Amino acid sequence: MVSIVISIHVIVCVAMVIIILLQQGKGAEVGAVFGGSSQTVFGASGAGNALTKTTWALAIIFFSTSIFLALASSRRVTGSIFEHPFSSMPAGSVMPAKQAPKNANPAAPAPAAANPAAPATPGSTK
Repeated sequence: MVSIVISIHVIVCVAMVIIILLQQGKGAEVGAVFGGSSQTVFGASGAGNALTKTTWALAIIFFSTSIFLALASSRRVTGSIFEHPFSSMPAGSVMPAKQAPKNANPAAPAPAAANPAAPATPGSTK
């Protein structure tokens, strides 16, 4: 249900952008800048044409789908992540031991001695 409303919402958004860009604004002529316009900016503009009515219809659908999606997303949340922080981890999973950084060089091997020393035994002197 939510995916259907999301697709309707996206289609309405694209249609609103196209319809709004097709409309001509009030006082759009160059003569309106110098006061030669016969239309009033804040006056009554009549019943409106088809683009205006379509814009209103799309706006109502847009607001309706927005409210529905907001309510649907708030109902989906069932709890907080702080209630059971380890509930999503599988049983027996353990955090790995401290790992060396990936860009670190491996430890150098110990230098080989020419005369390895014999292991010391207690009571023997040299």
